[in-house]
Amino acid sequence: MQLTIGKLAAAGAVGVETIRYYQRRGLMGTPTRSGGDGWGAGVRRYDADDLRRLKFIRSAQASGFTLDEISDLLALEESDDRVRVRALARQRIEALDAKIAQMTETRSALARLADQCAATDKGPCPILAAFEP
Repeated sequence: MQLTIGKLAAAGAVGVETIRYYQRRGLMGTPTRSGGDGWGAGVRRYDADDLRRLKFIRSAQASGFTLDEISDLLALEESDDRVRVRALARQRIEALDAKIAQMTETRSALARLADQCAATDKGPCPILAAFEP
């Protein structure tokens, strides 16, 4: 399988600039240009391994990992250091639990404000008043 950057982006459901950004961050390699007319106008070709790596990055992001953490995961994938991978996963779970708790609290506060807003038509809206500095 040989893909241009545009086809790789489409297959990975990302934009071309996202792939270039991942390359700048060292998460993905930049293949050499192939063909061309001798003036450096060849096309970079990506393969199935590049697509697999792109999908790995996107899946890890969807699980809440940062790009720095994904870089660590990619390095650990090559060494198969399961202890370190588990430690990173546990850290991510703790961060997700904290975020869920914060969002649950925020949701409850907003629901209370919505109930207060519905209870009366007089005075300033409690929701808008809560956002005032």
